[in-house]
Amino acid sequence: MDLEALKQKQIELRRKVIIKPLDIEIKYVAGCDSAFRGDLINSVFVVLEFKTLKIVEIKNLTSAVEFPYIPGFLAFREAPNLLKVYENLKIKPDVIMVDGHGISHPRGLGIASHLGVLLNKPTIGVAKSLLVGKYKELGYKKGSKEYVYYNNQVVAYAFRSKDNTEPIFISPGHLIDLESALSIVIKTLKGYRLPEPTRLADYYSRKF
Repeated sequence: MDLEALKQKQIELRRKVIIKPLDIEIKYVAGCDSAFRGDLINSVFVVLEFKTLKIVEIKNLTSAVEFPYIPGFLAFREAPNLLKVYENLKIKPDVIMVDGHGISHPRGLGIASHLGVLLNKPTIGVAKSLLVGKYKELGYKKGSKEYVYYNNQVVAYAFRSKDNTEPIFISPGHLIDLESALSIVIKTLKGYRLPEPTRLADYYSRKF
């Protein structure tokens, strides 16, 4: 496996990433995630109505895994199957939340940015752990947030989505900026650590 060639692919795709305020009305928001068992990957898209957070569509697909787990190269392992699931959606979401990182990545192209460029859709990375960068200690109350800095640039928010829980890391993927991403995440919280789109995608990816 030629990791240098894959790094170059990421750098090429990174040049296509657009970070800008979201300027569309959101009717549907989706979460996507993948789960693994042995050499199988199961990928899921859960589409919700943005205002009510009611599920309007769930699609999944199980395939053989063709790429090993290597930190920083998650998209090459998960994106091919996720793209197939997306193609099967009857309701195409306006914004996609990805269980992973956007531009908060060693080469600025986490799986949320990777998928966003390939689909030409606004994407948000919502990660459960830090991949790159540093941030100041957060307050323990819900709503506490701090910028994550990497190479002297702001790449994400560390955000306390629930009192006394570990923070989540919100980063723009593509066709959205950090403040728009944070706003959407806040609007899709329902008392859990994770916003509903990625929480449900995580649940169903393992359930299926």
